[in-house]
Amino acid sequence: MATDSVPTTSGPRSDTVERDGHEDRTAAVLRLPVRHADGPFAGIRFPGRHASGLRRRLVVLDGLSIVLAWSTAMLLPVSGQMLGRASVVALLVGGLSQWASIATQRLYLARVSSVRSVELSSLFRATVLGAVASLASLGLWPENVSGLKVRVLLGAAASMAMLALGRGVFNSWLRAGRARGQFNRPIVIVGTNDEAAQLVDLLSTHGELGFKVVGVTGSREDYDEREWTVPFVGSLCDTLGALAAHVANGVIVATSAMSASELNDLTRDLLRHDVHVHLSSGLRGIDHRRLRAAPIAHEPIFYLEPSSLSRTQVIAKRVLDVSVASLALLVVSPVLALAAVAVWLQDRGPILFKQRRIGYLGKEFTVYKMRTMIPDAEARLSEVLKEFGNQRDGSLFKLSNDPRRTRVGRVLEASSLDELPQLFNVLNGTMSLVGPRPALPSEVETFDDELLTRFSVPPGITGLWQVEARDNPSFAAYKRLDLFYVENWSVSLDLVLLIETATSVLARLFNHRRDQPTN
Repeated sequence: MATDSVPTTSGPRSDTVERDGHEDRTAAVLRLPVRHADGPFAGIRFPGRHASGLRRRLVVLDGLSIVLAWSTAMLLPVSGQMLGRASVVALLVGGLSQWASIATQRLYLARVSSVRSVELSSLFRATVLGAVASLASLGLWPENVSGLKVRVLLGAAASMAMLALGRGVFNSWLRAGRARGQFNRPIVIVGTNDEAAQLVDLLSTHGELGFKVVGVTGSREDYDEREWTVPFVGSLCDTLGALAAHVANGVIVATSAMSASELNDLTRDLLRHDVHVHLSSGLRGIDHRRLRAAPIAHEPIFYLEPSSLSRTQVIAKRVLDVSVASLALLVVSPVLALAAVAVWLQDRGPILFKQRRIGYLGKEFTVYKMRTMIPDAEARLSEVLKEFGNQRDGSLFKLSNDPRRTRVGRVLEASSLDELPQLFNVLNGTMSLVGPRPALPSEVETFDDELLTRFSVPPGITGLWQVEARDNPSFAAYKRLDLFYVENWSVSLDLVLLIETATSVLARLFNHRRDQPTN
């Protein structure tokens, strides 16, 4: 970091600043926010402000997950062998190696851990390293440690599960907080063209991402040609000044808004001032996993993989659906039975709620859910709309604390137990475990041609929109995420979304009591 400080935030282009023994000519001598660590997990410490402590919370959460998982495995009496010195050493070596690997893979940086697939694969590598280190430590002991090897494997598996679950719940909690305006990072969008306007709309729609756009820089003429929800804060050369004035420490650059020379000069200047720089690709609706680094003459060029899927992927998705749905029904059947009794005892009404939805290739089918509302809920919809309105825009409907929902129904919805009967839809082939939300016929009537492509894949019990934006009132978010899934779905994406679903359900249960009405 530069240690220079001056009383002003502006100056002529000829100003010269001493930086680490070298001259650094900049457009202005600025006192910018100090970056102590990257991203929302670390928090950002600005001059005169305290760090949010999010990184410390995540470090502690990982530590607790690792200690609890490895300790439990080591305390298990496997093959009649109880806890001894070898067990203690194996526990310490395995847990510390795993924790150190998490840190060295930079999983406490937002730009790494915010991508769930990357986070899970890195956690798996850390777990394998911890298991290998723990097994290697057993060679220090002359006694028979065959039972300990089993416990090492159990500890590794348990720690992986607890780390994935803990981080998933943490991420859901963090996203919910950001949606309420907490833990947000102030940034500036660089550019005033169509791409920049789309970036502003994207971040405004998805407040749970944690970016607060404080303004845009670029061409004033281009800015005046469009409608914006954020102010114009200067030209391209004023970007550093805008960051300082709004106490922001990051930018997202719309690369198509400027020439190559302007882009290179600006990004290098921003990086010299320790500003976080995100560069847009100009692509929309393309999964990052389809981009392959393919540098040409050492220049950063990307190859874009086609979206076509093999017949094997389609078969694998169906096999995953049937196997997981069958196993899940076997495991949760006692819970389903108890829920059915509770629903019936509530008002002696029907246990299941049946509704016609539009599915794969536009075909109608009957979806099954556990009833969470009074028996005549659909007949009273217009009455509720008139009195309470709709918390969503577009054709979707949602109302927090809907007066038609029963007390049992609130618990079932918060825990997602009401969705479990849809496992029968998965088995009969009308739905998949993962896919776009099954739409009502009345909703489909309002869909444009682009959104109708969502019916090229089966609807799902869970999906990208359900996981990332279930509580987001924006219809634009619903449309964007559904279309993204249709364009980029894969078995690996389905697996990630299934894991995310489990963690988001736990996070909703964690917040359920807080969100209950007080009357």
